[in-house]
Amino acid sequence: MALEAQRTNVERLIRHSQRPDTTWEGFLEALQQEETGTTVPESVDQAAQAAIDAIASPLEKQRKKKTIVYSAVAVVVCAALVGGTVAIAHFTSDEDPAATATPTTTDEDASATETATSDETTDTYTPAALESGVTYTAQIEVEDYGTITVELDQEAAPITCANFVELANSGFYNGLTFHRIIEGFMMQGGDPNGDGTGGSDNNIVGEFTNNGYENNLSHTRGAISMARSSDYNSASSQFFIVQEDSTNLDGDYAVFGYVTQGMDVVDAICEAAQPTDDNGTISAEDQPVITSITILTDQ
Repeated sequence: MALEAQRTNVERLIRHSQRPDTTWEGFLEALQQEETGTTVPESVDQAAQAAIDAIASPLEKQRKKKTIVYSAVAVVVCAALVGGTVAIAHFTSDEDPAATATPTTTDEDASATETATSDETTDTYTPAALESGVTYTAQIEVEDYGTITVELDQEAAPITCANFVELANSGFYNGLTFHRIIEGFMMQGGDPNGDGTGGSDNNIVGEFTNNGYENNLSHTRGAISMARSSDYNSASSQFFIVQEDSTNLDGDYAVFGYVTQGMDVVDAICEAAQPTDDNGTISAEDQPVITSITILTDQ
């Protein structure tokens, strides 16, 4: 992701910093001066630091629920004061899928779990439609924890449900993990890379309001929703289960069902999680394992 792509986020953060008079141009000047080893003016330094504090500082549990979290950020500008200069760190990852590693914005953007971004248009895949009038249920077996039963709502999100069912029936999810867990918010899994940068071979359209699809399902406790990158049509295999109401995500992510049994399992997983950072990253050896996802129907 080019630095320019972060302009809106940085400007918003600066506006809410202690130096709202600092401009985007001033911020860029500070970065250029850092590269040449010159001293950054104190006023710019403070504004840059305030902006970065909003990006990188630890977030309270409630704030985590309200902030947009990029699961895999192609290039994230993470600035911090180092001896009166601004140090820039670039983090890279594979394109798209859904949700991985670093929180990057504020309450105003309120989205949920995102992955790497791309400037290219995503080609989408349309799976075979599910049988009309049939209720599909997914039983998610989690090693050492138990079963989470989810009723899928193909009326609200037919493509999303069909994609999930297709992947589950193929055994795609067997042995994958929940790589990102934030207690009081959600748990995210379904990435073959185990770090939020991966997905299946296909991307599907985002079936949510802000992408032109009517989907009135809400991110209340027990909702299952697709993670994605900033590209609306980049959901693939990664999904997240909402532990506590996060309705600020409504309209931006595709809810496609609700947990009907096993929220005690979700709670146990979230409570036992020991993230290595404020983004909910779980170390590989501690990631809860999805033994299998079995699809059942009422017929």
